[in-house]
Amino acid sequence: MIDRARSCSLPDADFTLEIAGPVYAFDSTLIDLCLSVFWWAEFRTTKAAVKIHTLIDVKTSIPCFVYITDGATHDVHGLDVLKYETGGFYVLDRGYVDFKRLFKINQCGAYFVTRAKENLDFVRVSSRKVKKKKGILCDQTINLKGFYSSEKYPVPLRRIRFIDKETEKRFVFITNNFTLAPEDIALLYKYRWKIELFFKWIKQHLKVKSFWGTSPNTVKVQIYTAIITYCLIVIVKSKLKSTRSNYEILQILSVALLDKIPLRELLSNPNYQDVKEQNYIQLNFDLF
Repeated sequence: MIDRARSCSLPDADFTLEIAGPVYAFDSTLIDLCLSVFWWAEFRTTKAAVKIHTLIDVKTSIPCFVYITDGATHDVHGLDVLKYETGGFYVLDRGYVDFKRLFKINQCGAYFVTRAKENLDFVRVSSRKVKKKKGILCDQTINLKGFYSSEKYPVPLRRIRFIDKETEKRFVFITNNFTLAPEDIALLYKYRWKIELFFKWIKQHLKVKSFWGTSPNTVKVQIYTAIITYCLIVIVKSKLKSTRSNYEILQILSVALLDKIPLRELLSNPNYQDVKEQNYIQLNFDLF
């Protein structure tokens, strides 16, 4: 189902980078459970949870790989089950900085982009000219200095310091790609938020917070069903070239499952009411 959804989907209009290879974002999200009922998914002393490790195609916003574990499993273990594509880009959060696993990505001929931890111990090898007007503060080639870090990742890395002029926040990125412009590396990391939007969407609109059964298999089947539903909506939208949002299509189909009406007619009917996704304007809440 995922392969069919990816094959018929066009790149999102907001993806502006000209990168021939695939671009992925990898992250995980927690689904909270009741410990007394889902005893097998122990997360904390008084809490249970399952963790959904997800690889999403940034260009099309379609999940490519889903791995479900208990909530106590560390995020970096999700990298151990991935199969890396040569020439592909993998955008990771700072929590995935494990140099042994990052070196495996490098050995597979793939590229990673992530944020450096504050205690990164390194030595600068060289620096390249930067365009400070684009927010690039430095673009360096570095070697890791720590004994264990340098042993796990023995080849040079690229370190980029970037400032977001809109928020004035500073970021430090590390990558094994030395060809892309530094501003493109920063933009690649910005696209990582697509996976956060995906997690938010399925939690809000699909049934992944309450479950029909309590066994591990039941929970996994229900989560996989939600992913299949998402892919089906993407396929319908692409095949019929509908201008409706994914949420609108989901709402229309949910109330017309037993109607013998062609999908094209269902989605082209302009008389549906209250199917648009609500955008609530929240007030600011000051703690002090």
